[in-house]
Amino acid sequence: MKIIDMHCDTISRIYKNPGSQLRQNDFQLDLMKMKSSGYLLQNFAMFIDLDETEHPYETCLEQIRIFKSELEKNNDLIAPVTNYAEILENEKLGKMSALMTIEEGQVCGGDLRILKEFYDLGARMMTFTWNHKNTLGFPAEPVHDSDRGGLTHLGIAFLDAMEQLGIIPDVSHLSDQGITDVCRLAKKPFVASHSNSRFLCGRCRNLPDELIRKIAEKGGVIGANFYGPFLTSTPDSDGCFFSYAKDVARHIRHLVDVGGLACVGLGSDFDGIDDNIEMKDCSFLPLLEAELCKIGFSETEIEHIFYRNVLNLYQALL
Repeated sequence: MKIIDMHCDTISRIYKNPGSQLRQNDFQLDLMKMKSSGYLLQNFAMFIDLDETEHPYETCLEQIRIFKSELEKNNDLIAPVTNYAEILENEKLGKMSALMTIEEGQVCGGDLRILKEFYDLGARMMTFTWNHKNTLGFPAEPVHDSDRGGLTHLGIAFLDAMEQLGIIPDVSHLSDQGITDVCRLAKKPFVASHSNSRFLCGRCRNLPDELIRKIAEKGGVIGANFYGPFLTSTPDSDGCFFSYAKDVARHIRHLVDVGGLACVGLGSDFDGIDDNIEMKDCSFLPLLEAELCKIGFSETEIEHIFYRNVLNLYQALL
């Protein structure tokens, strides 16, 4: 089964662990594991935590440098892509594809010229926020009663600029009001690259049914997240929110039931989540395929969830 995963934090983890490499490591994702699993494409996020750096722009540039360097060292296995044609070309050459994304819109410092700079460097998807209020909008969590809101005026300008440039807006981590604003204002499809169902797990980061429907109506795709606390609200006897493949499948089932088959993809969040996970790394994705089969999905439907829906989106937008 081919695989497209819309979100991992592996580059950021390499950045924080000097000496580690993308080709082979002890993380949840590396190129050898990806190759063994049949990956077609991986989105690699340049993840910036504003609490950990006083210079988000420079930190993002350093992660991009690492991303490009790692791809150059491993061009026998993978190559960067910025458009749909390059994905097809890499597949013909027997190579996997890597799409650069940014997780934390504040790396632009509210400057549209920097957004264009990141586009020129290869970024093709960006979240408006992570877990911090910024110049673009308000996060889903942590949320305080006095700190609720959607996109700012600047966030609206960034949405328009992203669509014009060809950077896919990513509403994961954005507040409900912010996502509602994107649904109202976006002229093109967009994504929630790593989000689950709030009906099944009542976390603020998960999507209520109303927003699942609105994203689907806009032609967007939601990537199912593998993080235990976003899969279940009830910890086990040890107080652990363990991530089981059956629970990921359960969220996928709900997303499909609410928004339709075409709105669902994968957004593992590998290397951004803890190790309390049945799918210990990206080589374990056949477990999810088996669980989807158990609950009635056909092989063709699983193909759409595993890669076709996201690939179709990239064909339309990149």
